[in-house]
Amino acid sequence: MSEERNNGMKFNPDLTPLLQNHTSRYSLVIATAKRAREIAQEAKDNKEELLDKPVSLALKELLDGEYVLNEPEEIRNI
Repeated sequence: MSEERNNGMKFNPDLTPLLQNHTSRYSLVIATAKRAREIAQEAKDNKEELLDKPVSLALKELLDGEYVLNEPEEIRNI
C-alpha cells in the first residue's frame, strides 16, 4: 500500500483488514467520512494545507489503527 502522487497512482488500500470481524461496509464508510471531516476541519482551524485528501488520510489512520471504528453488534453483517 503506497501512495505516490507523482506517478499518478491512486491510493487504493486493501480494506480486508478493516472488514474483519464482520465490520459492515456501511460503518466503514460512515467512520471514514466522519474522520475525514474532522481532519479537514482541523487543517482549516490550524490554517494548514493538506497534501493528501482527507478521505485518504482517514483511511490510512483506520488501517494503521490510529482511529478505531466502534460498531454496535446489531448492525454487523449489513
